Amino acid sequence: MYDVARPAAGNPMEETGRMPALFTGDRPPAQPRRPVPPSGPDYPAIQASREFVSLRRRFRAFVFPMSLAFFAWYMTYVLLAAYAHDFMSTKVFGQVNVGMLLGVGQFASTALVTWLYLRYARRHVDPRVAELRARAGLPEGTRR
Repeated sequence: MYDVARPAAGNPMEETGRMPALFTGDRPPAQPRRPVPPSGPDYPAIQASREFVSLRRRFRAFVFPMSLAFFAWYMTYVLLAAYAHDFMSTKVFGQVNVGMLLGVGQFASTALVTWLYLRYARRHVDPRVAELRARAGLPEGTRR
């Protein structure tokens, strides 16, 4: 039976240690390639435009401060839960304590931040995006 693990005698790999040439015939000379005109919007030019830079600045003006504020609020809750047991277990009414209220506050603040971002984007970001799309010649619902 033929052993596939051992190369057969006269195998080009065994003789030279190199792969054999697959195509040995003459190749036709390469034709120079013509540059292809762009078929869509010039995205690098759009990204470098003042309008796009302004749009990014406006977006970041909301997102970074809000993210930092939310992270600080979350870390405060985590640190209070880890190190301020007496404060977090203070009863507010019935069996509800400060820790439970702050935990529910985490969910409420997440919904609040989402609503604030949607409102901000609808008023300040989306109109500028629509302007950039119109200048680029893209229909309103087109994605890259």
